[in-house]
Amino acid sequence: MNTSHLIMSLAPTAARTVRHWIFHLGGIGLIPLGLLDNSPIPLPGGMDVATILLSAHDQQLWIYYALMATAGSLIGGFVTYRLARKGGKEALERKFPRKRIEKVTKIFSKWAFGAIAVPALLPPPVPMTPFLFAAGAMQYPAKKFLAALALGRTVRYGLLAYLSARYGRQIIAFIETHGHPVVLTILGLLLLAGCVGFLLLYRKKGKRR
Repeated sequence: MNTSHLIMSLAPTAARTVRHWIFHLGGIGLIPLGLLDNSPIPLPGGMDVATILLSAHDQQLWIYYALMATAGSLIGGFVTYRLARKGGKEALERKFPRKRIEKVTKIFSKWAFGAIAVPALLPPPVPMTPFLFAAGAMQYPAKKFLAALALGRTVRYGLLAYLSARYGRQIIAFIETHGHPVVLTILGLLLLAGCVGFLLLYRKKGKRR
């Protein structure tokens, strides 16, 4: 059971305790959460839930929460990248099954920057950790890696924080009624549609030139 399911399936008293803990830590709490969320043992959806709750609770600080979530994710992602870079392809082979490695490395070899930015943009169940490992194991340049990860995470958490600040109560009520994965799936589809539209527009302008 992932973090999102866990939080939403807790008894009301326990759920209030989790929310109180998140509110008490505030934006600072998003840093260690980012380390866990991008570690070899991730917490799918944990950062999203915390960003939603914090931004809905204090709407004026939504930009701050988006930036802290992005910073935490960048730190966590870079730690995983460095571990994989040091361990090389052996680290990738120890962590994931051969079929997944072949699939991830094929995607990464073809797309590189996009193979980091797009998974970073989309919510669970889109996997992120395999691509973090692949970037490190395949010696992808650190600056390009951080740029791709920052792009995806900034858009993702910025949009999450903004929508939560503007429609916080409605979003939380929708989560409680339909479940957190439904919200992230809808958000993911919107983000994916935006990415496809941007790529098509970019390609169209390139052909005109």
